[in-house]
Amino acid sequence: IINSMTPLERRKPELIKATRKKRIAAGSGVQVQDVNRLLNQFEETQKMMKMFSKGGMAKMMRGMSGLMGGKFPGMR
Repeated sequence: IINSMTPLERRKPELIKATRKKRIAAGSGVQVQDVNRLLNQFEETQKMMKMFSKGGMAKMMRGMSGLMGGKFPGMR
């Protein structure tokens, strides 16, 4: 999928709208929903890395425990 993106699309994935997604999907032999899934995973990873860089590992773990509906063992 990534190889079907232009260098600009790789640098700025926010530029990728519906018509570009169709082209990328056709060029990589997948469906548009697969392109959407990759872009969503990338966005979530970016958010996690920003959280990690701003508040360190403890803040990231607190954020993840909220997503999991409970606490990690040993965390207060």
